[in-house]
Amino acid sequence: MSDTVLDRPAAARPLAFTQDQLGWEPWLAPLSEAELTDVHREALVDKARANSPYFLLLARDPEILRARTKTDKDIFYNPDGGLPRAERELAAAATSRRNGCVFCASVHARFASHYSKRPDDVQRLLDEGVDAPQDERWRAIVDASVALTATPAALTAEHIHALRAVGLDDLAISDLLHAAAFFNWANRLMLSLGEPTPPPAA
Repeated sequence: MSDTVLDRPAAARPLAFTQDQLGWEPWLAPLSEAELTDVHREALVDKARANSPYFLLLARDPEILRARTKTDKDIFYNPDGGLPRAERELAAAATSRRNGCVFCASVHARFASHYSKRPDDVQRLLDEGVDAPQDERWRAIVDASVALTATPAALTAEHIHALRAVGLDDLAISDLLHAAAFFNWANRLMLSLGEPTPPPAA
């Protein structure tokens, strides 16, 4: 596996948080599609992920990738009650904004905007940060996500009371905490393996 760090000028790296679709380039060599075995393809879960340099890099450890992807899908795509998809994505976007992961924030901000139909509120989170004004429900969701992101001990009973006060039941709170916790880990993984690249030229 190559350990060569990319030699790309800093100007080519996106610095601002955005809802644009960014690219991502690993610092280590991912697998090529030609190197994928049936074990790797099963670990990718979705065939389309064979086009992603991030997932092709993670495919070097297929067992962990498979567990990671199934966990991701259960947290964000499971429709059996709990927190609405828009707010699961909001939790991931807030966590990514707090952690400084420009790529993950862009992906989950787009999803949060799409499912909530509130792109201006999502963009304010990106532009002004996790303390940007939001309505009471989104404030409680962002605050709990960010507290868990800072350190698990920072998430207190007050955060849970605030979530209950805006209508979240036990299952919704569980979804929120899983979304934030998962991306707290995922951001750190992505930030340590590569960097975002600008949107493709029109």
